[in-house]
Amino acid sequence: MDQSQRNASVTYKPLLRSSAYIDGKWLDSTDGKTVDVTDPFTGGVISTIPALEAAQIQQAIDAAQRAFPAWSRTPARERGKILRKLLELINQHRDDLARLITLENGKPLKEAYGEVDYGAGFVEVYAEEGQRALGEIIPAPVPGRKLYAEKEPLGVSVAITPWNFPLAMLTRKFAPALAAGCTMIAKPASQTPLAALALAQLAEEAGVPAGVFSVVTGRASLIGDLFTKSPIVRKLSFTGSTEIGVQLMAACAPTVKRLSMELGGNAPMLIFDDADLGTAVDAAMIAKFRNCGQSCIAANRIYVQKDIYDAFTKTFAQRVAAMKLGDGLEMDTDIGPLIDEAAVEKVNEHLDEALAGGGSILAGGRGEGRLAPPTLVTNVKSDALLTREETFGPLAGIVAFETYDDAIRLANDTPFGLASYVCATSGETIHKASRDIESGMVGINTGLISTPYAPFGGVKLSGIGKEGSAHGLDEYLNLKYVCHAGL
Repeated sequence: MDQSQRNASVTYKPLLRSSAYIDGKWLDSTDGKTVDVTDPFTGGVISTIPALEAAQIQQAIDAAQRAFPAWSRTPARERGKILRKLLELINQHRDDLARLITLENGKPLKEAYGEVDYGAGFVEVYAEEGQRALGEIIPAPVPGRKLYAEKEPLGVSVAITPWNFPLAMLTRKFAPALAAGCTMIAKPASQTPLAALALAQLAEEAGVPAGVFSVVTGRASLIGDLFTKSPIVRKLSFTGSTEIGVQLMAACAPTVKRLSMELGGNAPMLIFDDADLGTAVDAAMIAKFRNCGQSCIAANRIYVQKDIYDAFTKTFAQRVAAMKLGDGLEMDTDIGPLIDEAAVEKVNEHLDEALAGGGSILAGGRGEGRLAPPTLVTNVKSDALLTREETFGPLAGIVAFETYDDAIRLANDTPFGLASYVCATSGETIHKASRDIESGMVGINTGLISTPYAPFGGVKLSGIGKEGSAHGLDEYLNLKYVCHAGL
């Protein structure tokens, strides 16, 4: 089908936007500059979005500041009602949102449905969690006083989101911010802004007041500079590379903003020789190939103990070889196109370097254009490029290890610490590894750990702060201590 037919798969036309959303209005750039949004599978143009000018970004910041007092004083129960209405609309338009995500991102449609449900989960959680921002009564050390601490929204917040989960990475920030009583301006990735604009459309329909939520599009450096320098902006939440995250942190220092940083990962998966083979293979398939391998918590390094190495790689190779590469809009596709040609080139670079070091391909091979086949390479050296850099693609490299201490040493031999995975049946191994691995999250006998109900975040160069659960709500709240004397 041609691009117009592919676009027509989104049936509710207001969701397919080509303007930014500021202060309750849909706006184009005042100078007429635009950016094309392309379909990774066809290369065709899906939509053209505005490259906003500095004055328009400031307009969004000013609108958020004006809207903050009224929104912050709106009872949490009423804010929750609006979020629940938004949840209804997301579920109502689930099919269209999934197709829109696949069109701009390329991921398989069945995974896009999963993202819509995951993203909706944050709206559901925070519609309720916002009413549980409880303070505390502190026993007074002297008579005649009452001491208490209460939580209050911290102010105007901004979100900079990545292209790999264009809806869920925004709702993970948007929902707790609005539930807490903050206003928010979102800057989605230029490759995938359409899901964010669709969310703005549904938020407007749900009754989110003008200025409470805006979506700005255009040049990342310009928008990031205005966000970080503005004294009005009190909170910045970013998901992306460690390199950019460090730059944003430094730029926010002069105005001492609150920060949430979900940065790069290099997740290890440790498969011990007592692991259940079927469970280990299932976990590795999800942890490595979910979202075409374009996930910050993807199992980037798979370490397998020698006694189970041959059996695991044989079964794993059969599963990898059976995956279908193709158009994400086809429901039987397992691996869609990567986000751009550079992403495929990086996968090829990691594969070529692993093969040059003595590795062997058991399934798949080199990619071309924007398509990279699901690939398994064994006999990978422990210092191979794919163990040191985040591949961000459907390439699995297997490294053998002998002892528990070897596995932990290999797992922790990285400056990153976002997620990790352990496959074992021994309770002692599971508990020791969960403690000894340096990461913010550990999956035991599963490759699917993300949920709105638990805190998501890393340690070391993988970031600061948490998203999801009550901890994610606290990221948008200030704790104020009040001392009441003369009682």
